[in-house]
Amino acid sequence: MSAGRILIVDDEPQIRRVLRTALITAGYETTDLRNGDEALLHLREAACDLVLLDMNMQGVGGLATCREIRRFSEIPIIVLTVRNDEKDKVQALDAGADDFVTKPFSMPELLARIRAALRRSPASAEAGLQKAHFGNVTVDFDARGLTVNGAALRLTPKEFDLLRYFITHANKAISHRELLQAVWGPDYGDETEYLRVPDEYTDADDIVLEAKRGNTEIELTRSDIDEAEYVGEGVYRLKCGAHLRFLASATVH
Repeated sequence: MSAGRILIVDDEPQIRRVLRTALITAGYETTDLRNGDEALLHLREAACDLVLLDMNMQGVGGLATCREIRRFSEIPIIVLTVRNDEKDKVQALDAGADDFVTKPFSMPELLARIRAALRRSPASAEAGLQKAHFGNVTVDFDARGLTVNGAALRLTPKEFDLLRYFITHANKAISHRELLQAVWGPDYGDETEYLRVPDEYTDADDIVLEAKRGNTEIELTRSDIDEAEYVGEGVYRLKCGAHLRFLASATVH
């Protein structure tokens, strides 16, 4: 059984050959292409699970390709580049990349980052799950939408990713570090300012889930949950309905 279908996009034949050999050995199916135009055409016509994308290709560059992919797909994208400064990393992540690896790279590390990205991907976490219902709340994974009492509530991409991770990891207490790495990426485990659990939400009668960005707020109150259990390190386990558990309040910046 294949571990996944990986699209390699790099204008250096030697890099493509090395990646192809290592990935096939690790159990993946691969397709390797030379430029962004070929990659965009392929992704519109064929199914893939992850893209390894060179940032510094000739012609349509990696950043432009990444942005265009994000117009129609949420497939995990790991950017490969010879550059290692903060500006390049920020540009890649802002363009829609899920991770960033500098050449030359360690193949075991790259394979680990591929496995991590695949675990976080919607196709992996939500296999067979299109919608989740609890109380008056419905989460539509395909449409990336949330409705409460039938009314749609707008979520930012990070807000939805947080909610999705809670739902797809039911019956599990998720640590702060794990959540940061799962939603923001492997390098963000110590970036605690990205995700905080407000101290004031310690009473089960208070609001127990809040996703907030700018003026947008999504709140679940005590009436929406059956149980609230403090599990340590600022983490709460909540149960909503018979089948759904997730963690307590988060404020997203």
